[in-house]
Amino acid sequence: MKDDQGWSDARRRRASMREVADLAQVAISSVSRVLSGHPDVSADMRERVLEAVRQLEYEPDFLAQSLRRGATLSVGWVIGDISNPLMAAITSGAESVLRAAGYSMLLMNSENDPDLDAAHIRFFQTRRVDGMILSLASERRQTTLDVLAQVEAPIVVVDREVPAQLRASAVRNDHRPGIQAAVEHLIDLGHRRIALITGALDLWPVRERIAGMQDAVAGRGIPDETTTLTGSLSAEHGEAATEELLRMSPRPTAVIAGGNQVLAGCVRALARHGVRIPDDISLVTCDEIALSELHSPPIASVGRDTVALGRIAAELLLKRISGSSEPEMVVLPTTFTPRASCAPPPAN
Repeated sequence: MKDDQGWSDARRRRASMREVADLAQVAISSVSRVLSGHPDVSADMRERVLEAVRQLEYEPDFLAQSLRRGATLSVGWVIGDISNPLMAAITSGAESVLRAAGYSMLLMNSENDPDLDAAHIRFFQTRRVDGMILSLASERRQTTLDVLAQVEAPIVVVDREVPAQLRASAVRNDHRPGIQAAVEHLIDLGHRRIALITGALDLWPVRERIAGMQDAVAGRGIPDETTTLTGSLSAEHGEAATEELLRMSPRPTAVIAGGNQVLAGCVRALARHGVRIPDDISLVTCDEIALSELHSPPIASVGRDTVALGRIAAELLLKRISGSSEPEMVVLPTTFTPRASCAPPPAN
């Protein structure tokens, strides 16, 4: 057991940046660039520095750095729905990158309310965050766009499309090919009456998924008998829209849930009416969650790497914070995974 003096000495003894540089065999300036997220750093150097940081348990004095830079070393993150597992994965990817670079994340939940988007952005301005990552509830709400036009800090939007004059960097998923592949799979099984339950048209993923379905139908050269029900990306909308589809005559033989929470409501409505998957209706979901594989039968899905979405958003923001003036766009793929929830339509 250490005495009081021993504990005092242990608390005072902290590895220095010079020791990190010596262990990594780089200059002190290189350590500084790695820890600040500077883009002009090789992958090898970054790994050596971070390994030295881990070995020495180096703890940067972020307060001193903040005072020297005139920065807060904080990033504002506006998330649409904190209860959504998809959003949790995206946030985790971003936070890991920001933490490694010495930044803290301030998280605010808009509850898919566009008015809260604007309020949260204003709040982050008052906190003088060094940058913002935004997953907006609406890309077209004028109040939000007006507030964003006044923001001087760098901005990255996640899976959203905002006007070019805002000079925001962006990371998006290419939703169109994934949905197109799913619809083509259903068409090849014999389906024609295919329904897509999705969110509002003021969101990039929604518009692209609808376009992907239209591309599939046009590519197969068949009459368009599809149905699209827009609303919110919520379980409530998924359930209400599925109820509406089941009242149609003839009703769709295949349904695509345009979001993981939409899927929950869709499955709930189908179960309540005793509709069997895939005997009565084939089912596809967008975004891979545990329910997709654990459901009986497993549900076909259009998936994407959500952790990578957050990670790249953070990397783009750090580049802008470190001095890169030009906004960047990164597009990540989506892939369709067929499963037992899809089968030929029932005979009439």
